Amino acid sequence: MGFKDHFSGHASDYTRYRPGYPRALFAWLARQAPGHELAWDCATGNGQAAMGLAEFFDTVVATDASAAQIAAAQPHVRVRYEVAQAEHAPLPAHRADLITVGQALHWFDFPAFYAEAARLLKPGGVLAAWSYGLMQVSPSIDAVVWRLYEPITGAYWPPERRYVEEQYRTVPFPLDEIDTPSFAMEAQWTLEQMLGYLGTWSAVQRYRKECGDDPLRMIADELAAVWGNADVVRRVVWPLYMRAGRFNSTGRG
Repeated sequence: MGFKDHFSGHASDYTRYRPGYPRALFAWLARQAPGHELAWDCATGNGQAAMGLAEFFDTVVATDASAAQIAAAQPHVRVRYEVAQAEHAPLPAHRADLITVGQALHWFDFPAFYAEAARLLKPGGVLAAWSYGLMQVSPSIDAVVWRLYEPITGAYWPPERRYVEEQYRTVPFPLDEIDTPSFAMEAQWTLEQMLGYLGTWSAVQRYRKECGDDPLRMIADELAAVWGNADVVRRVVWPLYMRAGRFNSTGRG
């Protein structure tokens, strides 16, 4: 199954504008893992999760199928970046205490990935995958963002996006599940940062490519009007939706 690359073409923007994950997420994951020797951050993108994991694990192997994303990732002494698909990790069997997948599980070949995860995890090791959908700022701003998301670019989202919209509840997950706390990402952004982030959406990128126009032009004035002064910094929140679990002794949930 081929790698579905929706992000290489704007890897630098992805690094610049994507929000960071909360430290509490990685602290909780570390407490669930049987040890702290090795974590595999699969589909690491620009390394956001890998950097967070590095505080708690001796070694983090961070892989992504996109060489452009890996090239744009931030270096860290305990993070080893490699170009690799999710279904074929460059790791020996039963070495990982934790496997994480941030905002990417819905792109994978599920049976092949879960077989690889079962091969790599230590006994009692944890697999955690999470997603996030639309951000929350204020009712008026959220309404403008929704117009971009659905009426304008809705037809340009890949079909796998439905798993995100369904908050990962419908993603196949053949593990013994762990109850997970609620986590959220937060950022303090100006209007420029918000527009930069919206420009990283895969549907916006596809619209630009296929239509030869920028859909952000259709909402930029309206967004600016409800935002207020462009230099005003606003709190932006993305709730995280996570599935976490362990394989049982047969390698299946």
